[in-house]
Amino acid sequence: MNNETREKLMGVSVATLATALYKRGLRHQVIQDVRPVGWKGKNMVGPAFTLRYMPAREDRNTLAEFRNPEHPQRVAIETCPEGAVLVMDSRKQAEAASAGDILITRLMKRGGAGVVTDGGFRDAAVIAELDIPAYHTRPSSPTNLTNNEAIALNEPIGCGDAPVFPGDIIVGDADCVIVIPAHLAEEVADEAVEMTAYEDFVVERVKDDHAIIGLYPCTKNEHRTAFEAWRAANNR
Repeated sequence: MNNETREKLMGVSVATLATALYKRGLRHQVIQDVRPVGWKGKNMVGPAFTLRYMPAREDRNTLAEFRNPEHPQRVAIETCPEGAVLVMDSRKQAEAASAGDILITRLMKRGGAGVVTDGGFRDAAVIAELDIPAYHTRPSSPTNLTNNEAIALNEPIGCGDAPVFPGDIIVGDADCVIVIPAHLAEEVADEAVEMTAYEDFVVERVKDDHAIIGLYPCTKNEHRTAFEAWRAANNR
């Protein structure tokens, strides 16, 4: 993903991106049931770096595992590339935490663009204050070893029922998170910028008491002409 595409994705909503992907036949790219842990006021954008959990087996998941320098959860934090989003498949279980504030702080200091789990975070109130976008289902205090074993890095995963391949582009806003297939990122970003411009115009028209029919979607030339004038006046 180039910087121009990244900047475009920083300025569009997940809802708009979902519509652009729907036009291309992709209907299940939104990660279900995740929300921001403290909205940072700007989008999260970056390529996916993935971590997969599996059901824990008691003899393999004692606290001693955290002393293992090759423990995949710890390795994920230390190897996630700068500018990437760490996406965790936690089996949609928030009974045990996917990570806590110490690990997420380390990810932030290493330049991670964000973190997403379909499970929960412990120390969520602290994570909410960090300068890194984070998304989860709900706070969860028990250690991940209780339910899950971190088992694999940077392979295809499912997160909140969405397929995520390493390098896919992850975008999160104040509502939720979407996964854009890497090969579609540039064209989807371009289309989303165009859609956003028209939607901003529509909002102004609706606030001025214009009817929706013929305006959204645009089926009348009068609205198309008005939009072009509005766009020129607003440098959009």
